[in-house]
Amino acid sequence: MPIKRVLSNGKVPVKIYTDDIEASAEKQLHELSTLPFIFKHIAAMPDVHCGIGATIGSVIPTRGAIIPAAVGVDIGCGMSAVQLSLKASDLPDNLSHIRMQFEQAVPVGFEMHPNPTINDLSQQTMGSQLDELLQKHPTLIKMKKNFHDDWKLQLGTLGSGNHFIELCLDEHQNVWVMLHSGSRGVGNVIGRYFIGLAKRDMEKWFIHLPNADLAYLPQGTEHFDDYWHAVLWAQEYARINRDEMMRLILKALGGVHLPAFTLVNKAISCHHNYVALENHYKANVFLTRKGAISAREGEWGIIPGSMGTQSYIVQGKGEQNSFCSCSHEAGRRMGRKEAKRRFNIEDMVAQTQGVECRKDESVIDEIPAAYKSIETVMANQNDLVEIVHTLKQVVCVKG
Repeated sequence: MPIKRVLSNGKVPVKIYTDDIEASAEKQLHELSTLPFIFKHIAAMPDVHCGIGATIGSVIPTRGAIIPAAVGVDIGCGMSAVQLSLKASDLPDNLSHIRMQFEQAVPVGFEMHPNPTINDLSQQTMGSQLDELLQKHPTLIKMKKNFHDDWKLQLGTLGSGNHFIELCLDEHQNVWVMLHSGSRGVGNVIGRYFIGLAKRDMEKWFIHLPNADLAYLPQGTEHFDDYWHAVLWAQEYARINRDEMMRLILKALGGVHLPAFTLVNKAISCHHNYVALENHYKANVFLTRKGAISAREGEWGIIPGSMGTQSYIVQGKGEQNSFCSCSHEAGRRMGRKEAKRRFNIEDMVAQTQGVECRKDESVIDEIPAAYKSIETVMANQNDLVEIVHTLKQVVCVKG
């Protein structure tokens, strides 16, 4: 489907790939479009919905500045998926043991490993890079208890919210492992800290914004350079975290009574909350994808639905209007508090029928009905991606 709507009352247009957008998200997109350093236009993906400062599901090209709140506090959050040589017929009838193995292998929520799981060399490399940042910004250490230990112990952990681990079947009954997580506590601290610095800089320089969460760091300033190094570190941390989780999950599957299996191909991995230096319209820009993934021509990506609906393995089409991007998920239809108010455990049981997962009050905010239709989202971005595989979960572990 082509672009559905264009907002043209800012300094740059906003090109929207859906008609399903609430007024609060439109307001955020308009406010963003009034900033002087936005390049060309803003692209709003089919899963677009209201966020903090910048809209979730937005692609924001900037020149000469970055908005830390647009990147967010779960820096580098994203997806990883790999196909196994197993078939659905290789799985046991009762999948509860597999879910238990996943939950034992990968700490969820606020839990972490008792000891670091990655090798000493990787720890030293990540640690030395982090130390450089901490020497200049020691306040980061004060923002999180046990800062120096926790970032190591949280590598290979899931976190909470909409993060998940799933065992899925594709259209040919092939088995896949798919997971969703980010940069954990250390990324959250880095994000919050630099958002605060940007806000203080705006006040110091008497820069008035339509929304305080649009505070930005101008290129060439000390805080910009420090944030750029910090955000790249956090994005790499998030990638390593997903790689380590995938290693632990595949090891856990080896402890289940299944036929011996191999990986059919290299894991697909993609960030969907991040900033990168890219070239678009023959210009180098800082491209922030807040709830969006890169979809360059032929590039592999992962677009999950909710914990009771389909997910998709896709290849990008390199669409210029979207800055070679597509949606990152179905997108929330309602907030977590509203979902808990509207739905109960019986609703959760009905909407996750056939999925081995927790079905209690702690996950009601993740009920499928709290999300937009993933089928509609995919139909609205057939200009952006081609569907290669359709996955349906049979096991889901939530934080």
